[in-house]
Amino acid sequence: MTEPSPLPKGTQPEGARNQQEASRQVREMFTRIAPRYDLLNHLLSAQMDRLWRARAAEELKPILERPDARVLDLCCGTGDLAFALQRKAKARILGADFSHPMLVRAREKALAANDVAPIPFLEADALRLPFSEGSFDLVTSAFGFRNLANYADGLKEIFRVLKPGGTLGILEFAEPAPGLLGDTYRFYTRTVLPKIGGWISGDSAAYAYLPKSVARFFRPEEFASLLKEVGYGNVRFHLMTLGSVALHLAVRP
Repeated sequence: MTEPSPLPKGTQPEGARNQQEASRQVREMFTRIAPRYDLLNHLLSAQMDRLWRARAAEELKPILERPDARVLDLCCGTGDLAFALQRKAKARILGADFSHPMLVRAREKALAANDVAPIPFLEADALRLPFSEGSFDLVTSAFGFRNLANYADGLKEIFRVLKPGGTLGILEFAEPAPGLLGDTYRFYTRTVLPKIGGWISGDSAAYAYLPKSVARFFRPEEFASLLKEVGYGNVRFHLMTLGSVALHLAVRP
């Protein structure tokens, strides 16, 4: 009988011997691919990434419509989820990421939008956030959480900065079930996507890492179990696009 694979503790870039090296390699990788990141996200997902973020924002609309609510978009990258949230929001939204070049691009996009109050973006490590306990009504993340060096510690840090009764919303890739559609998805993400991404970005290693990081990440039900173990309540998830994306929702009691 085959032993089940151990659940991941954090991201595992090739050659990383500990959490510090894993975090450094991920930061360096996103620094390298930042100039073409938005183009490749939209191209490689056939623009579906826009729909996934819009659906997440719609799900979180009751919080976003509150003028008194404070929202943190964590691992925000170039800000696409933060902007999707803003389109639904009266709440105050803040973006944070540990990759400076990604934040430069996010700030450029915020200024180009000509909003009266552009979203502020700051540089911060998701495992050591510079906010006091109970600072936010909502913490979100889109396709960045699986790149953390320690998943449980990341969830605990989010738990700390959420207000009691605050909501966590994590949008992440998932592996579809075996079968024709699931196998086609895996062929695309593991064979076609790295070649296109590497060719356009000039960084084949980064686009080889990304599908591997999805394959190593939790199945949705496993991640739900981790959320409960950390202490979250009202844990649930919604699958999208043949089970290839999951929106994970939970509440700090």
